[in-house]
Amino acid sequence: MAVPKRKTTPSRRGMRRSHDKLAKNTYVEDAESGELRRPHHIDLKSGRYRGKQILKPRED
Repeated sequence: MAVPKRKTTPSRRGMRRSHDKLAKNTYVEDAESGELRRPHHIDLKSGRYRGKQILKPRED
């Protein structure tokens, strides 16, 4: 019985795999310090989160 060599074309395979790419990390500028930080994360330099002091500030 004859079997097709390739069932899916490279174009269709590529279109399916286009959603598997890794997304870049997003960063927002902190309102108080102006440093870049991840959204919904503590600013490690100042130790603040949503206007409240959570950690001791880092002395660099």
